[in-house]
Amino acid sequence: MLVPAFLSLLGCRGPAAESSDAPAPTETAPPTTPAGCPTNPPLASGLHTLDDQGITRTFELFVPSSVPADAPKPLILVFHGWGGDEGEFLGSDLVRAQADARGYVVAAPRGLGSGPPDQRYNSWRFSGSDTGLRPDGAPICDPSQTPDYRYPSCSEGSPAVAQSTCSWTHCQADDVAFVLNLVAHLEANLCIDPARVFATGGSNGGMFTWELGQRTADTPVFAAIAPLIGLPHAGYLDANPTLPVLLVTGTTDTTVPPGAWDDPSPTTTTDGDRYDYTGATAITQAWAAARGCDVGAPASPFDDGEPVTDCRTYCPADAGWPSVLDCRAQMGHTYNFTWSWPLTLDFFDAAAAR
Repeated sequence: MLVPAFLSLLGCRGPAAESSDAPAPTETAPPTTPAGCPTNPPLASGLHTLDDQGITRTFELFVPSSVPADAPKPLILVFHGWGGDEGEFLGSDLVRAQADARGYVVAAPRGLGSGPPDQRYNSWRFSGSDTGLRPDGAPICDPSQTPDYRYPSCSEGSPAVAQSTCSWTHCQADDVAFVLNLVAHLEANLCIDPARVFATGGSNGGMFTWELGQRTADTPVFAAIAPLIGLPHAGYLDANPTLPVLLVTGTTDTTVPPGAWDDPSPTTTTDGDRYDYTGATAITQAWAAARGCDVGAPASPFDDGEPVTDCRTYCPADAGWPSVLDCRAQMGHTYNFTWSWPLTLDFFDAAAAR
């Protein structure tokens, strides 16, 4: 099977690398203090498991040493790209160091796929990725120029979830439900500030981050999201009117191209596959319009403090930052944590201050 170019670009370790360390099972929640924090938090930095929907899920946890155990802390959930694992973010010394300096708990769950029944690359399931279809029933890719990546969990069963060979992620469980369960588990076992829970992810994980935001509009859990080099598939433009969003993309990215500024047309992968995505302009316009921002004029420049980025917005600044922000840099399908991670933390800090 041809592996999409973004797997090698991200330096993902793949399924074989993920079976070497058996994580210890997590413990039950301890008694809590009157302030709502556990008296003896059992969760420390390292690998943990959580049973969800009949599947044992794995996540890595980073707990900052800079904040007392009984002090409420912000939480960031980070989601890896297709074929990655929990080390994609937390394997970075920079990510850990800056999270520690700012007092963030970071949870990095592992997607599904490398175990039975799929034995494929770990992935996150989101709208269109499982069925292979747009909302109007058209395929999300050009099947004549895109390999068949269908997972057994999507292509088997009656009726099968996959309705096209464009399907490319697992269908073993509802990943949004898993993440909400994970957040509740962490809040019960650590001193987490429920008003400062955030989500970010790269590539497939960034696409899933949009799904989290879209599906939690009626059940607020997150204070902001920040998809990185990840966009919804073409046609999936649902917006959460209350959730701030930072989008970071690369102008030379051929895997998930953002498109041109102020052009709401879909974009298409040109790295060997032909997947169709909602462009950066279309999705940020949809979220800005949902917040009542004027999307009739071109997006306005915003100085985010990073010299490598071109950031624009349709929304006015609040607490120093706009609530919907589109940042692009001259880069391909890569994370560039040296500036994208501080930018993400700055945005989350501002969202918490609103």
